[in-house]
Amino acid sequence: MARHRICFIGGDGVGPELIAHARRALDALHVEYEGSEARAGYACYQELGSPLPAETIEAAQGADAVLFGAVTTPPNIPNYRSAIVELRKRLDLYANVRPCRSYPNVPCLRPDIDLVIVRENTEGMYSGREYRENDGNTAISERVITRYGSERILRFAYDYAVRNGRKKVTFVHKANILRETCGLFREVALEVARAYPQIQTEEVLVDAMAMRLIKQPQDFGVIVTTNLFGDILSDEAAQLVGGLGMAPSGNIGERNAIFEPTHGSAPKYEGKDYVNPCATLLSLRMLLEHVGEAAEAARLEAAVAGVLAEAKVLTADIGGTAKTSQMVDAVITKIDGGR
Repeated sequence: MARHRICFIGGDGVGPELIAHARRALDALHVEYEGSEARAGYACYQELGSPLPAETIEAAQGADAVLFGAVTTPPNIPNYRSAIVELRKRLDLYANVRPCRSYPNVPCLRPDIDLVIVRENTEGMYSGREYRENDGNTAISERVITRYGSERILRFAYDYAVRNGRKKVTFVHKANILRETCGLFREVALEVARAYPQIQTEEVLVDAMAMRLIKQPQDFGVIVTTNLFGDILSDEAAQLVGGLGMAPSGNIGERNAIFEPTHGSAPKYEGKDYVNPCATLLSLRMLLEHVGEAAEAARLEAAVAGVLAEAKVLTADIGGTAKTSQMVDAVITKIDGGR
Protein backbone atom coordinates (compact mmCIF):
# COMPACT_ATOMS: atom_id res chain seq x y z
CA MET A 1 0.00 0.00 0.00
CA ALA A 2 1.24 3.49 -0.84
CA ARG A 3 2.72 5.39 2.06
CA HIS A 4 1.09 8.78 1.50
CA ARG A 5 -2.31 9.73 0.11
CA ILE A 6 -1.94 12.96 -1.87
CA CYS A 7 -4.84 14.70 -3.58
CA PHE A 8 -4.08 16.97 -6.53
CA ILE A 9 -6.47 19.80 -7.41
CA GLY A 10 -5.43 21.75 -10.51
CA GLY A 11 -8.21 24.31 -10.56
CA ASP A 12 -8.26 27.02 -13.23
CA GLY A 13 -5.90 28.87 -15.55
CA VAL A 14 -2.29 27.84 -15.11
CA GLY A 15 -3.15 25.70 -12.08
CA PRO A 16 -3.54 22.33 -13.83
CA GLU A 17 -0.29 22.62 -15.79
CA LEU A 18 1.66 23.63 -12.67
CA ILE A 19 0.26 20.67 -10.75
CA ALA A 20 1.23 18.37 -13.63
CA HIS A 21 4.79 19.70 -13.51
CA ALA A 22 4.90 19.30 -9.72
CA ARG A 23 3.88 15.67 -10.11
CA ARG A 24 6.81 15.17 -12.48
CA ALA A 25 9.15 16.49 -9.81
CA LEU A 26 7.47 14.36 -7.16
CA ASP A 27 7.89 11.25 -9.30
CA ALA A 28 11.57 12.09 -9.77
CA LEU A 29 11.94 12.00 -5.99
CA HIS A 30 10.45 8.49 -5.91
CA VAL A 31 8.29 9.23 -2.90
CA GLU A 32 5.82 6.42 -2.28
CA TYR A 33 2.36 7.89 -2.65
CA GLU A 34 -1.13 7.18 -3.83
CA GLY A 35 -2.32 10.10 -5.93
CA SER A 36 -5.88 11.16 -6.62
CA GLU A 37 -7.27 14.07 -8.60
CA ALA A 38 -10.22 16.30 -7.80
CA ARG A 39 -11.85 19.32 -9.41
CA ALA A 40 -12.54 22.81 -8.12
CA GLY A 41 -12.85 26.36 -9.40
CA TYR A 42 -14.71 28.36 -12.00
CA ALA A 43 -14.34 25.86 -14.86
CA CYS A 44 -15.74 23.22 -12.53
CA TYR A 45 -18.64 25.55 -11.71
CA GLN A 46 -19.38 26.09 -15.40
CA GLU A 47 -19.46 22.36 -16.09
CA LEU A 48 -20.89 20.89 -12.89
CA GLY A 49 -22.75 23.80 -11.31
CA SER A 50 -20.50 23.99 -8.25
CA PRO A 51 -16.99 25.40 -7.73
CA LEU A 52 -16.44 22.83 -4.99
CA PRO A 53 -18.28 19.51 -5.50
CA ALA A 54 -18.95 17.28 -2.51
CA GLU A 55 -16.61 14.62 -3.88
CA THR A 56 -13.74 17.14 -3.90
CA ILE A 57 -14.33 17.94 -0.24
CA GLU A 58 -14.38 14.22 0.54
CA ALA A 59 -11.17 13.64 -1.42
CA ALA A 60 -9.41 16.45 0.44
CA GLN A 61 -10.66 15.19 3.80
CA GLY A 62 -9.43 11.69 3.06
CA ALA A 63 -5.96 12.69 1.91
CA ASP A 64 -2.82 13.08 4.00
CA ALA A 65 -2.26 16.33 2.13
CA VAL A 66 -3.52 18.27 -0.89
CA LEU A 67 -1.47 20.05 -3.55
CA PHE A 68 -3.63 22.82 -4.99
CA GLY A 69 -3.04 24.83 -8.17
CA ALA A 70 -5.06 28.03 -8.45
CA VAL A 71 -8.67 29.05 -9.02
CA THR A 72 -10.50 31.90 -10.69
CA THR A 73 -13.16 33.61 -8.58
CA PRO A 74 -15.51 35.72 -10.75
CA PRO A 75 -16.75 38.87 -9.02
CA ASN A 76 -20.17 39.04 -10.64
CA ILE A 77 -21.89 35.77 -9.67
CA PRO A 78 -24.20 36.06 -6.65
CA ASN A 79 -23.35 33.71 -3.77
CA TYR A 80 -20.28 32.35 -5.58
CA ARG A 81 -17.61 31.47 -3.02
CA SER A 82 -13.96 30.82 -3.79
CA ALA A 83 -13.21 27.10 -3.78
CA ILE A 84 -10.00 27.49 -1.81
CA VAL A 85 -11.63 29.78 0.76
CA GLU A 86 -14.45 27.29 1.19
CA LEU A 87 -12.01 24.38 1.52
CA ARG A 88 -10.10 26.22 4.23
CA LYS A 89 -13.37 26.69 6.08
CA ARG A 90 -14.72 23.16 5.59
CA LEU A 91 -11.44 21.54 6.68
CA ASP A 92 -10.78 24.10 9.43
CA LEU A 93 -7.35 24.95 8.04
CA TYR A 94 -6.74 27.68 10.55
CA ALA A 95 -3.03 28.31 9.93
CA ASN A 96 -1.78 29.89 6.72
CA VAL A 97 2.00 29.51 6.58
CA ARG A 98 4.00 31.68 4.17
CA PRO A 99 7.79 31.19 4.08
CA CYS A 100 9.72 34.06 2.49
CA ARG A 101 13.36 33.34 1.74
CA SER A 102 16.02 34.92 -0.46
CA TYR A 103 17.39 32.63 -3.16
CA PRO A 104 20.48 33.29 -5.30
CA ASN A 105 20.03 35.19 -8.58
CA VAL A 106 16.44 36.09 -7.75
CA PRO A 107 15.70 39.83 -7.47
CA CYS A 108 15.55 40.29 -3.68
CA LEU A 109 15.71 43.28 -1.40
CA ARG A 110 18.44 41.58 0.63
CA PRO A 111 20.25 38.23 0.34
CA ASP A 112 19.62 37.26 3.97
CA ILE A 113 15.82 37.24 4.23
CA ASP A 114 14.47 34.08 5.84
CA LEU A 115 11.16 34.65 7.60
CA VAL A 116 7.81 32.93 7.93
CA ILE A 117 4.43 34.64 8.25
CA VAL A 118 1.76 32.68 10.11
CA ARG A 119 -1.70 34.07 9.37
CA GLU A 120 -4.94 33.18 11.10
CA ASN A 121 -7.02 31.71 8.31
CA THR A 122 -10.63 31.33 9.47
CA GLU A 123 -11.91 34.48 11.17
CA GLY A 124 -11.13 38.21 11.37
CA MET A 125 -12.30 40.34 8.46
CA TYR A 126 -12.75 37.22 6.32
CA SER A 127 -15.48 35.72 8.49
CA GLY A 128 -18.07 36.24 5.74
CA ARG A 129 -20.29 38.47 7.87
CA GLU A 130 -21.08 41.27 5.44
CA TYR A 131 -24.31 43.06 4.68
CA ARG A 132 -25.81 46.32 3.44
CA GLU A 133 -28.10 48.84 5.09
CA ASN A 134 -29.64 52.17 4.15
CA ASP A 135 -31.18 50.92 0.90
CA GLY A 136 -27.86 49.42 -0.13
CA ASN A 137 -25.91 52.63 0.36
CA THR A 138 -24.05 51.48 3.46
CA ALA A 139 -21.89 48.35 3.41
CA ILE A 140 -20.80 46.72 6.66
CA SER A 141 -18.24 43.99 7.34
CA GLU A 142 -17.93 42.52 10.81
CA ARG A 143 -14.50 41.61 12.18
CA VAL A 144 -14.68 38.52 14.37
CA ILE A 145 -11.76 37.69 16.68
CA THR A 146 -12.17 34.91 19.23
CA ARG A 147 -10.02 33.78 22.13
CA TYR A 148 -10.10 30.25 20.73
CA GLY A 149 -9.00 31.30 17.25
CA SER A 150 -6.31 33.61 18.58
CA GLU A 151 -4.87 31.08 21.00
CA ARG A 152 -4.56 28.26 18.51
CA ILE A 153 -2.86 30.38 15.83
CA LEU A 154 -0.46 31.86 18.37
CA ARG A 155 0.40 28.43 19.77
CA PHE A 156 0.88 27.18 16.22
CA ALA A 157 3.37 30.01 15.56
CA TYR A 158 5.35 29.39 18.74
CA ASP A 159 5.38 25.63 18.19
CA TYR A 160 6.57 26.24 14.62
CA ALA A 161 9.38 28.41 15.97
CA VAL A 162 10.45 25.72 18.43
CA ARG A 163 10.38 22.93 15.81
CA ASN A 164 12.33 24.92 13.25
CA GLY A 165 14.94 26.49 15.49
CA ARG A 166 13.56 30.02 15.24
CA LYS A 167 14.52 32.29 18.11
CA LYS A 168 11.91 35.04 17.84
CA VAL A 169 8.17 35.37 17.31
CA THR A 170 6.71 38.76 16.40
CA PHE A 171 2.97 39.22 16.86
CA VAL A 172 1.32 42.00 14.86
CA HIS A 173 -1.84 43.93 15.71
CA LYS A 174 -3.49 47.37 15.82
CA ALA A 175 -4.76 47.34 19.39
CA ASN A 176 -4.19 51.06 19.84
CA ILE A 177 -7.15 51.67 17.48
CA LEU A 178 -9.02 48.35 17.23
CA ARG A 179 -9.20 48.05 20.99
CA GLU A 180 -11.66 45.17 21.26
CA THR A 181 -10.69 42.84 18.42
CA CYS A 182 -6.95 43.46 18.28
CA GLY A 183 -7.04 44.04 22.01
CA LEU A 184 -8.21 40.47 22.54
CA PHE A 185 -5.59 39.12 20.12
CA ARG A 186 -2.85 41.02 21.96
CA GLU A 187 -4.12 39.85 25.34
CA VAL A 188 -4.01 36.22 24.26
CA ALA A 189 -0.60 36.68 22.60
CA LEU A 190 0.95 37.89 25.83
CA GLU A 191 -0.59 34.95 27.69
CA VAL A 192 0.67 32.38 25.18
CA ALA A 193 4.16 33.92 25.06
CA ARG A 194 4.66 33.18 28.75
CA ALA A 195 4.51 29.45 27.97
CA TYR A 196 7.53 29.75 25.64
CA PRO A 197 10.26 31.48 27.67
CA GLN A 198 12.94 30.15 25.33
CA ILE A 199 11.48 32.18 22.44
CA GLN A 200 11.99 35.95 22.24
CA THR A 201 8.63 37.72 21.83
CA GLU A 202 8.13 41.05 20.09
CA GLU A 203 4.94 42.96 19.35
CA VAL A 204 4.61 45.42 16.46
CA LEU A 205 1.72 47.55 15.22
CA VAL A 206 0.69 46.56 11.71
CA ASP A 207 1.52 49.90 10.08
CA ALA A 208 4.99 49.85 11.63
CA MET A 209 5.35 46.25 10.51
CA ALA A 210 4.67 47.23 6.90
CA MET A 211 7.59 49.65 7.09
CA ARG A 212 9.94 47.38 9.01
CA LEU A 213 9.47 44.54 6.53
CA ILE A 214 11.06 46.78 3.93
CA LYS A 215 13.64 48.40 6.19
CA GLN A 216 14.89 45.38 8.14
CA PRO A 217 13.33 42.07 6.99
CA GLN A 218 16.42 40.18 8.14
CA ASP A 219 15.44 40.87 11.75
CA PHE A 220 12.36 38.64 11.69
CA GLY A 221 11.95 34.90 12.16
CA VAL A 222 8.27 34.04 12.69
CA ILE A 223 5.58 36.70 12.31
CA VAL A 224 2.05 35.86 13.47
CA THR A 225 -1.06 37.97 12.96
CA THR A 226 -4.75 38.06 12.15
CA ASN A 227 -6.32 37.20 8.80
CA LEU A 228 -6.45 40.49 6.86
CA PHE A 229 -3.16 41.81 8.23
CA GLY A 230 -1.47 38.53 7.39
CA ASP A 231 -2.89 38.50 3.88
CA ILE A 232 -1.42 41.92 3.13
CA LEU A 233 1.91 41.51 4.91
CA SER A 234 2.63 38.12 3.35
CA ASP A 235 2.23 39.48 -0.18
CA GLU A 236 4.48 42.40 0.75
CA ALA A 237 7.06 39.98 2.09
CA ALA A 238 6.82 37.85 -1.06
CA GLN A 239 7.77 40.84 -3.19
CA LEU A 240 10.94 41.26 -1.12
CA VAL A 241 12.16 37.86 -2.31
CA GLY A 242 11.18 37.90 -5.98
CA GLY A 243 7.39 38.09 -6.09
CA LEU A 244 4.51 35.64 -5.95
CA GLY A 245 6.24 33.26 -8.35
CA MET A 246 8.65 32.50 -5.52
CA ALA A 247 6.02 32.32 -2.76
CA PRO A 248 4.75 28.93 -1.54
CA SER A 249 2.16 28.46 1.17
CA GLY A 250 0.47 25.93 3.40
CA ASN A 251 -3.02 25.90 4.89
CA ILE A 252 -2.81 23.65 7.92
CA GLY A 253 -5.36 22.30 10.38
CA GLU A 254 -5.46 19.58 13.00
CA ARG A 255 -6.32 16.80 10.53
CA ASN A 256 -5.88 18.16 7.01
CA ALA A 257 -3.53 20.38 5.04
CA ILE A 258 -3.51 22.05 1.63
CA PHE A 259 -0.37 23.42 0.00
CA GLU A 260 -0.53 25.91 -2.86
CA PRO A 261 1.37 28.63 -4.71
CA THR A 262 0.17 32.05 -3.61
CA HIS A 263 -0.26 33.50 -7.10
CA GLY A 264 -3.56 33.47 -8.93
CA SER A 265 -4.79 31.41 -11.85
CA ALA A 266 -3.31 33.85 -14.42
CA PRO A 267 -5.75 32.90 -17.22
CA LYS A 268 -3.90 35.03 -19.78
CA TYR A 269 -0.92 32.67 -19.45
CA GLU A 270 -2.92 29.44 -19.55
CA GLY A 271 -1.32 26.93 -21.90
CA LYS A 272 1.60 29.23 -22.73
CA ASP A 273 4.23 27.43 -20.63
CA TYR A 274 5.22 30.79 -19.19
CA VAL A 275 4.81 31.11 -15.42
CA ASN A 276 7.39 30.52 -12.71
CA PRO A 277 6.99 27.00 -11.25
CA CYS A 278 9.04 27.71 -8.11
CA ALA A 279 6.08 28.66 -5.90
CA THR A 280 4.39 25.35 -6.76
CA LEU A 281 7.56 23.29 -6.35
CA LEU A 282 8.32 24.92 -3.01
CA SER A 283 4.73 24.29 -1.93
CA LEU A 284 5.36 20.64 -2.77
CA ARG A 285 8.46 20.86 -0.58
CA MET A 286 6.25 22.05 2.30
CA LEU A 287 3.82 19.19 1.64
CA LEU A 288 6.61 16.62 1.75
CA GLU A 289 7.89 18.00 5.02
CA HIS A 290 4.37 17.92 6.42
CA VAL A 291 3.90 14.22 5.65
CA GLY A 292 7.25 13.31 7.18
CA GLU A 293 9.44 13.22 4.07
CA ALA A 294 12.00 15.71 5.38
CA ALA A 295 14.91 14.31 3.39
CA GLU A 296 13.01 14.38 0.11
CA ALA A 297 11.73 17.87 0.89
CA ALA A 298 15.31 19.03 1.41
CA ARG A 299 16.39 17.35 -1.83
CA LEU A 300 13.68 19.16 -3.77
CA GLU A 301 14.52 22.54 -2.26
CA ALA A 302 18.23 21.98 -2.94
CA ALA A 303 17.41 21.23 -6.57
CA VAL A 304 15.35 24.41 -6.93
CA ALA A 305 18.07 26.46 -5.23
CA GLY A 306 20.70 24.88 -7.46
CA VAL A 307 18.86 25.85 -10.64
CA LEU A 308 18.43 29.39 -9.35
CA ALA A 309 22.10 29.62 -8.37
CA GLU A 310 23.25 28.63 -11.85
CA ALA A 311 20.92 31.25 -13.38
CA LYS A 312 20.86 29.45 -16.73
CA VAL A 313 17.21 28.39 -16.77
CA LEU A 314 15.03 31.11 -15.24
CA THR A 315 11.52 32.25 -16.14
CA ALA A 316 10.75 35.80 -17.23
CA ASP A 317 9.58 37.09 -13.85
CA ILE A 318 13.01 36.50 -12.34
CA GLY A 319 15.07 37.74 -15.26
CA GLY A 320 15.28 34.80 -17.65
CA THR A 321 13.67 33.53 -20.84
CA ALA A 322 12.98 29.89 -19.96
CA LYS A 323 9.61 28.22 -20.19
CA THR A 324 7.89 26.63 -17.22
CA SER A 325 8.62 23.14 -18.50
CA GLN A 326 12.30 23.95 -19.09
CA MET A 327 12.78 25.16 -15.54
CA VAL A 328 11.05 22.08 -14.13
CA ASP A 329 13.23 19.90 -16.38
CA ALA A 330 16.30 21.61 -14.91
CA VAL A 331 15.07 20.98 -11.37
CA ILE A 332 14.44 17.30 -12.15
CA THR A 333 17.95 17.01 -13.60
CA LYS A 334 19.30 18.39 -10.33
CA ILE A 335 17.21 15.88 -8.36
CA ASP A 336 18.50 12.98 -10.45
CA GLY A 337 22.08 14.24 -10.21
CA GLY A 338 21.86 14.57 -6.46
CA ARG A 339 21.25 10.89 -5.80
